[in-house]
Amino acid sequence: MSDPTAAANGTLALIRTEIADARVEDIAISLGAPILTFDEAIDSTHGYFLAYRNGSLTLLDRQSLKKGGLTVDIAPRPGEQHSYPAPKKDLLAQAIGKKTETVVDATTGWAQDSLALFRMGYQVTSIERSPVMAALIRDGYQRLAQKDWVQRRELQPPNLLIGNAIRLLAGLPKTPECIYLDPMFPPKRKQSAATRKSMAVLRDILGDDLDRQQLFTAAWSATGKRVVVKSPDYAEPLGGKPSTVYSGKLLRYDVYLK
Repeated sequence: MSDPTAAANGTLALIRTEIADARVEDIAISLGAPILTFDEAIDSTHGYFLAYRNGSLTLLDRQSLKKGGLTVDIAPRPGEQHSYPAPKKDLLAQAIGKKTETVVDATTGWAQDSLALFRMGYQVTSIERSPVMAALIRDGYQRLAQKDWVQRRELQPPNLLIGNAIRLLAGLPKTPECIYLDPMFPPKRKQSAATRKSMAVLRDILGDDLDRQQLFTAAWSATGKRVVVKSPDYAEPLGGKPSTVYSGKLLRYDVYLK
């Protein structure tokens, strides 16, 4: 497994777009990363950068320094409902369980599944081991908290825990009904350009989840009712034969019931 702090240790810098921005200062301190001006970033040897663009914390590489970048998208994905709570009709909801209330997403990444679960009305706790990804997720959740529909309903965005999920799962204050795992598997097929970019960056920061078997064991010990594993269709089941499987075109959800 790659060091989850590696991107903040010599390969990542913050870009200050305003003379004084406390947010940039705080993130730089937490990541141990330098703060550069835009011109300094262009001339630097850093591989990744964090900067605020259009009101969002954005992860940039050298190709996207002048335009583009990746951010935690808090809007529903194509095909997802915009209403709250969104209907629990898709494969993810079926795997999590429509009557389930509390879910821990132990491999949050770009937080798209955590956000989808939140919009469906689940009580979500997100765990992320990369401090860089955690900064992006925190920014996304802060933007979510400012949405009118969230404030009108007095909703709280998912709770974010930062650190190794194997350790954090053992110390949860309350037993969740479901623990959701979406570990990084080695790629086997071509992906869309957008997916390739976001997943390539995530893989570069985190590496493959070589400890995914230990993660499953920790999740099984910590869950109250079920563990759900999202897998590409070519991967072997992580926990042996699942209790039930919900399959899509390119992925599946293996459900393990206690």
